[in-house]
Amino acid sequence: MNNDSSTRAAGPLTGVRVIDLSTILLGPFATQILGDMGADVIKVESPLGDATRDVGPPPADGMGAVFLGTNRNKRSIVLDLKQDVARQALLRLAAEADVFVHNMRPQAIARLGLDYASLAEARADIIYCGSYGFRASGPYGNKAAFDDMIQAASGLAALQNRDAAPRYVTSAVADKITGMAVANAVVMALYHRERSGQGQCVEVPMFETMVNFNMVEHLYGRVYEPARGRTGYPRTLSPDRRPYATKDGYIGVLPYTDRQWQAFFALAERPDLAADPRYQSLNKRLENIDALYADLSKVLLMRTSAQWLQALDAANIPAMPVHDPDALPEDAHLIAGDFWEMHEDPELGRLRFPGPSAMFSATPGGLRRLPPRLGEHSVQILAEAGFGDGDIDAMLSAGATYQHDNGSSPVGRGE
Repeated sequence: MNNDSSTRAAGPLTGVRVIDLSTILLGPFATQILGDMGADVIKVESPLGDATRDVGPPPADGMGAVFLGTNRNKRSIVLDLKQDVARQALLRLAAEADVFVHNMRPQAIARLGLDYASLAEARADIIYCGSYGFRASGPYGNKAAFDDMIQAASGLAALQNRDAAPRYVTSAVADKITGMAVANAVVMALYHRERSGQGQCVEVPMFETMVNFNMVEHLYGRVYEPARGRTGYPRTLSPDRRPYATKDGYIGVLPYTDRQWQAFFALAERPDLAADPRYQSLNKRLENIDALYADLSKVLLMRTSAQWLQALDAANIPAMPVHDPDALPEDAHLIAGDFWEMHEDPELGRLRFPGPSAMFSATPGGLRRLPPRLGEHSVQILAEAGFGDGDIDAMLSAGATYQHDNGSSPVGRGE
């Protein structure tokens, strides 16, 4: 297949052009979601390229694993924005774009002359989205931030080990959750523009996004004023809430409703637990959650994982095996649903990508373009913006742009 597959139906965002001036994980993940859904995403990179190009098993050679994970369905143009000619080129690109996304702090993007007012001069109805650490109007507004800092500041690290040493979640969740929030916000703003003709500036800060995310259930007693207790949802904070050991392994299991708990106690042949007044209702179970989960963990040790999973499925009690991430590429359910997409790159060989999680019956998303080499599409994108050969050659000579050319543009799908 070629870069733009003719065999796949157009995604729901086909016809939307996105200028992506973001790096690392948050912004690229957000714009990849838009690209998966059909948007034409133009990734603007410095001459050094996105830092994640070299993150992954060696040799990364500018196409590291983390970069591959967040930059499919994009075209890459190099612009040295320290040069005015490159900045002017970016403004010309923005004049033909629907969306502009960046993850620079407001002060830094303003110094480049690429704030909302500047982009709105290029296109009045542009959707301009900035995503960075903290809301610009607050006292943290100029602080730098990465995923770890936001996990710490938002309460997430403390929630992992309440009242003891805090821990980070072993995933860049602040980046990725904020990235999804960016994608949602951009689509909402596009919908508003479709109805009103009005563009706007959108701010999606990591700190506020993660506090919002964390406190859905964990605001708990502090929902009320005066407070009816401390923050923290007891069920998820119980030290005995974990994958449970069986006779030969581990499973994840969660009876939740009254009916499910009674069915579980029957499977366990524990009428004493079924009759225990501490476990008769949701509120009673929450009051005694540590004892309940401690009893659950003891019961599950009595049978093998396969025995429990079969019995729990038959009783319609939610339960799953604990998968090691290394097992997921061979997971039968993911394979049956065509979740993994296999593609051939002329230099990197066979590559595996997770497909979009949202499924559209009429406008399916998917991988239409492999992640780009640095500057792979610079000349193409500048020509589309109306730059002549002489102007492009001058920019190339001045180092204002860079064109990668190794004949790797066509891509093939592995069957």
